[in-house]
Amino acid sequence: MATIHTASGTTTTAELGRTLMHEHLVIGYPGAESHSTRPGPSRSEQVKICVDRIEKLKALGYSSLIDPCPSDLGRDPELAAKVGQATGFHIVIATGLYKQSEGGFPYWHFRSNFGPQVDTMAELFIRELTEGIGSTGIRAGIIKVASGPGQITDYEKTILLAAAKASLATGAPITTHTDQGTMGDEQQRILTGAGVPASRIVIGHSCGTDDHAYHMGIARGGSYLGFDRFGIDALFPDAKRVASLVKLIRAGAGDRVVVSHDSVWCWKGEPIPFERMSALSADAFDPTFFSRKIIPQLREAGIADEAIEALLVANPRRLFEGGKLPALA
Repeated sequence: MATIHTASGTTTTAELGRTLMHEHLVIGYPGAESHSTRPGPSRSEQVKICVDRIEKLKALGYSSLIDPCPSDLGRDPELAAKVGQATGFHIVIATGLYKQSEGGFPYWHFRSNFGPQVDTMAELFIRELTEGIGSTGIRAGIIKVASGPGQITDYEKTILLAAAKASLATGAPITTHTDQGTMGDEQQRILTGAGVPASRIVIGHSCGTDDHAYHMGIARGGSYLGFDRFGIDALFPDAKRVASLVKLIRAGAGDRVVVSHDSVWCWKGEPIPFERMSALSADAFDPTFFSRKIIPQLREAGIADEAIEALLVANPRRLFEGGKLPALA
């Protein structure tokens, strides 16, 4: 049993229960503040929206979620704390930085004119994990890193190496963002090459491809696969996500898959125009979707309830406890 820092206090791995591993209370891309005619919901509206989502999850037996929003993507620890306190839900928030194309690259790029940034970033991550974020006293419980499609830039590699240093110093796990089912194997190589145990790593958005060899390579490397975009059918068909997940479970890799939706409950600004958001499927960004629609499909495919429940309970718990995953054939 391990202690986990949440936005509203501490919990233990024994108390995590059913856990969604990748949801977002709020997202704000750099520059959202410039769209003053579309500011997004007020703080009181954000709280109401988030509490409503949490209550629906609680009704389905969930008690925890990870909000892996990095510090340069609108992370709001005080919102998470308020929602956690209001609902009794365990909300684990992240330290870390986002990918080059959509995160805080301009700041860190400018700072790199004066020297390498790995140690500075690592110091930041460690402080947010051990002391708190800014003056809030709210501690992160996981590290978030990201890379874009088809390559890992020098900047993104700097973040990965800083995350590795912070993980080794604190024992915190690392969760990643990938695009289009690419670069997860390289993320794993960089992080483990820097000393991070493979079992402390979740390769996020692995369900962006149905390449079974890619999935099994990461699984055999001893890390977790994030099948964490269920409901966002526009990015990759859910039918292929389900088929890929079934194939992994049948291959004996079900003990190293975690699930979620990458749902965003509140946006700062209006990055997706209102008419485009309205046209999305009702299932997009709905954190109840896995329980309502995906679990029945897994059962229909012959996956036992015990294996399904492991995706939600045993696997997240083992990640935070740091247990090494057994070798796969």
